Amino acid sequence: MYRVMIIDDEQKIKNLLKLTIKWEMLGFEVVGEASSGIEAINTIDELNPDVLFVDIRMPFMDGIEFAKLAIERYPYLKIVMLTAFNDFDYARECIGIGVTNYLLKPINKIEINDTLTNIKKELDRHAPREEREQVDEVKLSSIGKVREYVIEHFKEPELNLTSVALKFGFNASYLSRAFKEETGVSFIDFLNGCRMEYAISLSKENQYMYQVAAEVGIPDPNYFGKCFKKYTGLSFSNYIKENKRE
Repeated sequence: MYRVMIIDDEQKIKNLLKLTIKWEMLGFEVVGEASSGIEAINTIDELNPDVLFVDIRMPFMDGIEFAKLAIERYPYLKIVMLTAFNDFDYARECIGIGVTNYLLKPINKIEINDTLTNIKKELDRHAPREEREQVDEVKLSSIGKVREYVIEHFKEPELNLTSVALKFGFNASYLSRAFKEETGVSFIDFLNGCRMEYAISLSKENQYMYQVAAEVGIPDPNYFGKCFKKYTGLSFSNYIKENKRE
């Protein structure tokens, strides 16, 4: 099965895509979703998708900006751009940056099925994903240096598994496995842990959530809110209320 990630700020569109397409019959599975390009960049390494469905209009980082970054970092990705705007300029720009296809909303099931069928044929022609990965072994002793680097630079919004792997000359997939083997936690959980601990300290300074989000390296406050609640069990506002009572 090839892996699919859906990136759209409209939950109804994500639900519609997941429920109306017979993914498994076409040789695909939906492994995750994101509500913005910022969230996607921070989670794509863990999901390791082959195909992305991306909304062209999203907050903080639009679909074209995200696609340029994704294609640069993951040249094997197949990206299908979704838009409600029948604008040929957008279509030309999408094709120019290497997007696989460009589909208009409302979603047409037949067009998506045809697109997925063509993508599968193209993916089948290439080597399996295991053969595509580079051969560079990561010495576990290097993970300590990676941890130190993350601790020093976690406030930088562009910091993620791929950027760190490039910094140290590693393959991102292998670094992910080696990091968890050595530390017992995934890279993204470690990174978010650094960011959330700093956010907790900042929550005592009466700052707004969007200000704290930006300071800890997550410019998308919605994604920050998800990370904060996952880490603490409380929303940012409820966490502040609870701690004021103490």
